[in-house]
Amino acid sequence: MKTVLITGCSTGFGRETAIHFLERGWAVLATMRNPAASTLPVSDRLRVLPLDVTDAQNIAAAVASAGRIDVLVNNAGIGWLNALEGTPMETVRDVFEANLFGSITTMQAVLPDMRARRSGVIVNVSSSSTLMPIPLLSVYRASKAALTALTESVALELAQFGIRARVVMPGMAPGTSFAENVQKRISDGGWFPPAYESFAEQTMAGLQAASSGDITTAQDVAEAVFLAATDPDCPMILPAGADAIAWSQGR
Repeated sequence: MKTVLITGCSTGFGRETAIHFLERGWAVLATMRNPAASTLPVSDRLRVLPLDVTDAQNIAAAVASAGRIDVLVNNAGIGWLNALEGTPMETVRDVFEANLFGSITTMQAVLPDMRARRSGVIVNVSSSSTLMPIPLLSVYRASKAALTALTESVALELAQFGIRARVVMPGMAPGTSFAENVQKRISDGGWFPPAYESFAEQTMAGLQAASSGDITTAQDVAEAVFLAATDPDCPMILPAGADAIAWSQGR
């Protein structure tokens, strides 16, 4: 029985991916910052571990307690939408810490054992927003684009050891709660610099309109991650969801 470790499993893509692997007979190490809040189904092939991807010691402890890891899925991350001018550097660092540096640290933690066994797969969840310029997503897109570029280079380094690295690019997240929450912050005032508020409102209206179409579901992402983890012939970059596929074809 093979084992997958997945970060960010409390909700959304990570939770659905953990269930997807469980349903296919895998042993799943589902990680999240607060395991007590887990809503994953009970299974003797499931272990829920505490893991904060911004804490290197926490990552090392989780990987050490996990045992053999055949597949690592770096799914944990945070979103951010704001004008660059209005984004504090502390927030920039937080976004990169969660979306890029945490993935690097987790990869470094699992690679020595994978290299010794000369087998393993790393799947990094990026974003299809990196495929085209989208205003107000500059910091988020930069962190995810860096993750994609990192994975492409790492894949070449690791192939000699029988280790594969792949990227999954989801499209727009399910539902519109993210967009609605941002819109509320705009309406409340002070979240965007005043000079950008009119532009931000127009941008958010466009994003909300786009989210009413055929967007990515959590199941789309779970299926793409599983394919990347199990198919040696899987493309280096795998779009997940109809909108992500359309964006990748129009790049």
